[in-house]
Amino acid sequence: MLRTIVFSIALSATSLCADTVEIETYRGPVDIPQDIGKIAVFDLSAFDTLTALNVEVDGLVSPVYLPYLEQAAVGTTPVGSLFEPDYEAVFALQPDLIIAGGRSSQHVDELARIAPTADMTIWEDTVGQGLARLASYGALFDKAAEAEALADTFQDKLNRAKAALAGKGTALIVLTNGPKISAYGAGGRFGWLHSALDLPEAVPSVEQSTHGEAISFEFIREVNPDIILAIDRLAAVGQDGDSAQATLDNALVRETKAWKTGSVIYLSSAPIYIAGGGIQSMNVTLDEILVSMSDK
Repeated sequence: MLRTIVFSIALSATSLCADTVEIETYRGPVDIPQDIGKIAVFDLSAFDTLTALNVEVDGLVSPVYLPYLEQAAVGTTPVGSLFEPDYEAVFALQPDLIIAGGRSSQHVDELARIAPTADMTIWEDTVGQGLARLASYGALFDKAAEAEALADTFQDKLNRAKAALAGKGTALIVLTNGPKISAYGAGGRFGWLHSALDLPEAVPSVEQSTHGEAISFEFIREVNPDIILAIDRLAAVGQDGDSAQATLDNALVRETKAWKTGSVIYLSSAPIYIAGGGIQSMNVTLDEILVSMSDK
């Protein structure tokens, strides 16, 4: 596992001697020069949290997908997509720091040939790693107090959501992709909804894979969860097709306890699907759960 950032051969001796700050990344602790001018960001979870800290970025992937980040993206230089950097654009920008992660993590080593690059992936532990990234950005951009305040606010909201869900039964996380449905468990990409919220799984044996386990309407009826947490992939990526509401409005799903008690919670999909672990993203999800459970 890499424990230091790979630097471009073109970095000057002055840059190498500059004051640095050690931050925690997905690849371990790394030292980053404190004198940061331009920043290029290839991960929307990172952009989410940086925006919450009022850190401006210069280069950004496109599209942004997230309405609450669109204003912050105005004026940034497009440097590629979530999956593929535009290396010519990055080189022309000449950033002092590149932040990658998640879908762009496979390009970290190549991006590091242009400028110091930090892999800020959030994957196995959405809440824990998300808060760790928040703390790292706070330390790096001299915004430790702001980062701590955001973390405290989030923790309070998390505690309230846990209390609202306590004793409300089991939950099933489903992702719709038009007419197709997948289920996710505590070990999956949305698993923090179970682990961080102490929310029991309706099916502990759900296949733990990136794309979830393909399921049927019959499966949902048989499992009969008390709560269904629904995420709409097509809405998340801005594609046309059947919505999660339309897909789940099915005779078999209507037989479940979740449907009968009004406990099918349709989460805003882009925040949790595109920017999972971003501090604003996680707050959006918790707010929606709190509102949905307020009358239960």
